[in-house]
Amino acid sequence: MNSPRRIAAIGLAAAAALLLGTGCTTTSVLISLAGASTDTNVSWTVVKYLHGQITEGDARACVLLSSVQRALSPRCGPFVPGSLVAADIERTGMAECALTLAVRDPALWPVVPELLEKGARPEACSLTPLVVLAQREPCPDFAVATPASLQALYRMAETEPRAVHHDVMRMLSCPSARAAGIDRVLATWRAAGVLKPGTLGFSPLGALHPDYLASSTLARDLEADGHSARAALGGYEGMLRAGFEEALRTSQWAALDWWLQRAPELANRVPPTQGNQLSWLPLARVLVPNFLAYPETQKDMVGFLLARGADPRQRLPSNANQSVIAFAQLLKSPALALLDPPPVAPLASTQPAAPERLAAAPARPAQRAE
Repeated sequence: MNSPRRIAAIGLAAAAALLLGTGCTTTSVLISLAGASTDTNVSWTVVKYLHGQITEGDARACVLLSSVQRALSPRCGPFVPGSLVAADIERTGMAECALTLAVRDPALWPVVPELLEKGARPEACSLTPLVVLAQREPCPDFAVATPASLQALYRMAETEPRAVHHDVMRMLSCPSARAAGIDRVLATWRAAGVLKPGTLGFSPLGALHPDYLASSTLARDLEADGHSARAALGGYEGMLRAGFEEALRTSQWAALDWWLQRAPELANRVPPTQGNQLSWLPLARVLVPNFLAYPETQKDMVGFLLARGADPRQRLPSNANQSVIAFAQLLKSPALALLDPPPVAPLASTQPAAPERLAAAPARPAQRAE
């Protein structure tokens, strides 16, 4: 005879088969069946087995996830404040750090304050959460952050030493960060003495967003501290572009003037940031399709560089037989006429014609004999 447990399992299996036959695989229905059964433990085991068979290869059902896993799974619905369990934060069961996952995705920022409140620490993550965010979104929309989320991000930037990073500094000085007021942490870093020359793996001047570089008092303060534009041209720890290159790519005229006033040689040649790279010519780089973020500024950029001493007859570092002009000809660049303008025809003279040479003077008359 079948025992009550066996009957319960058979009933659940039949219900599952019926659900499959009708195309319904809803986990909540299986859980309801388990709750209605006479033996909860066995029923739950059977439900989990049936669910595993039905949803093999699918993402785990939200009800089977830990509180942290549910909070970081958008498919499980909006985050419910107060739902995180501290024990789940210690053992999330996830390959990646929960705080890194929450910080790198603005949609998950509401989870960050509670993670920090209940024990999550950025220093426990193998990858620095704010660095991961900056490299994924160099200028996130901080306007979407709640005040609590914004304060949590500020707190992480202020207290986590690894957050003092080239890419994070670029992100926290971008227009969105400035509008949200989170850029104030940069002044906090400087006041705390963590931006002193010679103590970092990057130059703060090279890390600042071009818009911030040319318009903030922080750049002037950093120069007063001993940082320089030329020192910012070397190698650095980071993935985002170096400061001058970013200003060039985004056609930030004020920032470009800032760089060229301090290092005029950049109009002609930019040194490499890594030992295995070549130097490069800004005049040639801006001719490359898709280099400029705003392609419509290409002719203005060429004119800007020429006016500041760029030489279109320079040879390319990668090809000593090719000049910038020849490179433009190869690309059939619309800026070619600026680089190699056609010779100007001489204007017709408006001066009066020079008079004809006088005829030879007549011979002196013969003298009369005395």
